[in-house]
Amino acid sequence: METDEPQQATEQTIRALIQHSHQGPKDLTLATDHRRPTPGPGEYLIRVGAAGINFADVMQTRGTYGGGPHAPYVAGFEAAGEIVGAGPDVESPLRLGTHVVGTGPGAFAQYMTMSAAGVLPVPSGWSDAEALGLVLNWATALAALKPLGEIKKGEVVLVHAAAGGVGQAAVRLARHYGARVTATASPDKHAIVEALGADEVLDSRRPDLAAEITRRTGGVDLVLESVGRATFETSLSVTKPFTGRVIVFGAASGDATLTTHDLVFTHPVQVKGLHIGALATAAPSLYRTLLGEIDALIARGVYPPGTPELHPLAEGPEVLKNLEAGRTRGKHALDPWR
Repeated sequence: METDEPQQATEQTIRALIQHSHQGPKDLTLATDHRRPTPGPGEYLIRVGAAGINFADVMQTRGTYGGGPHAPYVAGFEAAGEIVGAGPDVESPLRLGTHVVGTGPGAFAQYMTMSAAGVLPVPSGWSDAEALGLVLNWATALAALKPLGEIKKGEVVLVHAAAGGVGQAAVRLARHYGARVTATASPDKHAIVEALGADEVLDSRRPDLAAEITRRTGGVDLVLESVGRATFETSLSVTKPFTGRVIVFGAASGDATLTTHDLVFTHPVQVKGLHIGALATAAPSLYRTLLGEIDALIARGVYPPGTPELHPLAEGPEVLKNLEAGRTRGKHALDPWR
């Protein structure tokens, strides 16, 4: 690896948020003397500039995230920061000092490790915080809309939780690809979603949600479903039979059930699951295509720098509590140096 007098990581102990149980964010606490991680084979050591907060972090605190860590663990998995070291066997290494965005264990800390194969350089002129969401929120939204959702110009797309990180990206992208966008969000978040270009925004809790969506659209071609139990039945019932697609990538309100009887006799629609990390591993060529398209979207100004709300590291537990309760909007992030 070329160095060119890089900044070296000197801290042996670091500040980090430690999750001590699977009882939720209340058992997430700040440690000031955690041992700095050491990069293994094929890994970079990252000085974290900003760590992204996602609903998956809430699920991990509850032990409900598939394949998630066992407590105790350093929380967080999305971050952007500076490469300050590397383990052995890093192929085509980036220079020390390069700022990258990616995922890995222990993002809610001053230092973390990331797989070198999964990082992307922070776009030129962007801060670390502005790059958060690139490999998660935007990649998830794009995968849901294009290769899985097969979006076409003129189709009707329903985006649930449209004020969240993936939701906002999905509204922007669906409009860019020429779709008509119906979105759901709580009433206090409607203005945010409307400003992104949604054609209509409905209260996600209204009791006649399914009937109102059908009345306004005549049926939906593509649904981006991340809420789960509270909206899943609505998503199925408003989707056009046989040609309509429902892409499921979350369950913020809890798991929903779907039976073979439902699919054959009640809701004959196409249902596809999406986990962007699993997609990157199982279909790497497809994932690289997604990232290439994201680069093009950035170049054309469709994907602007992110504007996450940045919090000091110690506020992480409170932010996760608010996210779990549905009291947040947009992207939130932690600054481990504050």
